[in-house]
Amino acid sequence: MQSTARLLVPAFATLLTAILALPAHGQSLIELYESARSYDATYQGARAQYDATLARAAQAKAGILPAVGLSAGVSHTRQELSTEGASATRGFNTQSVGINATQPIYRPANWATYEQGKFQAEIGQALLGIAEQDLVVRVSQAYFDVLASQDSLALVRAQKVAVAEQLAFAKRNFEVGTSTITDAREAQARYDLVIAQEIAAQNDLQVKKIVLDQLVGRPGSVPTPLAAPVALPTVAPADIEVWVSQADASHPSILQARLGLDVAVLEVRKAEAGHLPTIDATLSYSITNNPQGTSTNPGRSRINAATVGAVLNLPLFAGYAIENRVKETLALEDQSRSVLESTRRSVSQATRAAFLGLVSGASQVKALEAAEASSQIALDANRMGYRVGVRINIDVLNAQSQLFQTKRDLAVARYNVLVGNLRLRQANGTLSPEDLRAINATLATNGRTAVGSFVPAAPVPPVR
Repeated sequence: MQSTARLLVPAFATLLTAILALPAHGQSLIELYESARSYDATYQGARAQYDATLARAAQAKAGILPAVGLSAGVSHTRQELSTEGASATRGFNTQSVGINATQPIYRPANWATYEQGKFQAEIGQALLGIAEQDLVVRVSQAYFDVLASQDSLALVRAQKVAVAEQLAFAKRNFEVGTSTITDAREAQARYDLVIAQEIAAQNDLQVKKIVLDQLVGRPGSVPTPLAAPVALPTVAPADIEVWVSQADASHPSILQARLGLDVAVLEVRKAEAGHLPTIDATLSYSITNNPQGTSTNPGRSRINAATVGAVLNLPLFAGYAIENRVKETLALEDQSRSVLESTRRSVSQATRAAFLGLVSGASQVKALEAAEASSQIALDANRMGYRVGVRINIDVLNAQSQLFQTKRDLAVARYNVLVGNLRLRQANGTLSPEDLRAINATLATNGRTAVGSFVPAAPVPPVR
């Protein structure tokens, strides 16, 4: 029986390695991000909105540029002349063509609108930046969710193999009279539980794969696992105040709120301009042709006319509309100022929370690595105690479950740290696609060895 157990060890290790091994030719995080960038509907919608914002901003410039128009017309006049002794009827045609140009000289409201257009273009850029950062995090989260589900399924299957071996040994020990039926029943109950966990893990993996495939637009996408040994990026800089300071200076949401305040200030200026005069320069040239003459001149005539001038408009009274509009815009300016302050506070809070979460996650990884080693030692000790008869079968099963759960928690914690690095940069507004390179460097690309989650535990031989 002991020779049989020795033969089972390498077979068990080979089976477990096959279960845990992931496809060698998976896609890297950067590769799948590039696919999502050209496919994701949310991001594409943000890009279209940005293009529309640029076009809307360009429209604001029209208010300070000249306006030129061409006009042409043809008319026929029927005229009847009556006197005391006679009457006469005649008709004549009139043909005209002209060009008119107007150049604003003094229009404060138009200039304020033009300045607002430039700020709106910058707001559009900030919104696009937010959408791009969101895409980076969504792809990364979906990527590592699949890896976490794969690890969970692999660990459950490995646990099923270990519990099945333990069940077989418990039955053999009962047959030879070295253990009670309780050991076999406990092992059977644990095996049935693992089967249920395997079904749930399979379903979770399929769901996570669907989410990733729909996000990147590539059916059957295969994320590349982490390289061994796992080297997680560190938090740099390690000072939380530096991250908060960067957020206040460069976060797209703060920039958007700040630009919104500038737009509100200009809106007040536009409202106040309702009291001011406007001055426009005008230029026109027209040709009028009368082949049959006019009502006063029976002979053919043609008139060429050029006009240059300036037009002044001064509002005198508008029913208090301008005064109330100024009050409205001043209130909206105060609102924009409050939105800016609220955004700053929210970004600061989110940045601090993300930083502390990342530091806590890194500490948790170290603690779980220590727990993994301790759990392995505990399993070895329970296995030895089972051999010599001081431990029962349920002790070994519990030690195995603890080891597998610790390994699962460790894998999830590592993925959370990797995504947490990106979320911290998203929280303080400095995240860019270039930050994916540091995360991508932790993957088993370029022929590096993928993480093999753990060394399989040797099956427990029956006690004689």
